[in-house]
Amino acid sequence: MMPPRQLDVVVIGDEDLVSGLRLAGVSRYHVVTEESDAGEEVRKALTGYLDDPNVGTILILEDYVEYAGELVTRVRRSKQVTPVIIEVPSKSGTTYGDVREYYKAFVRESIGFDIEI
Repeated sequence: MMPPRQLDVVVIGDEDLVSGLRLAGVSRYHVVTEESDAGEEVRKALTGYLDDPNVGTILILEDYVEYAGELVTRVRRSKQVTPVIIEVPSKSGTTYGDVREYYKAFVRESIGFDIEI
């Protein structure tokens, strides 16, 4: 049996999301600035994190998934254990009608069974 190893949690988001999660202890992050080409910046950051074997979880602002939808879909369909990509709602709200159902479906698809919260 292989010994467990520590994998990093990384964040791709705006300054508010990144600042909040840095306070929670996340040390690897990419801030998408308003002046930049957000689509290109998100794709570049996500690609870099996907290529890093030390990344276990990628938290990405829900608004930015549209810029890299094909990458997110490819990772989720690959059924790899890592990295797990989790969409975080923006401060203006979420596009999902029922967030609880969205995350339950996400967990069901990821691990193959339901978890009641």
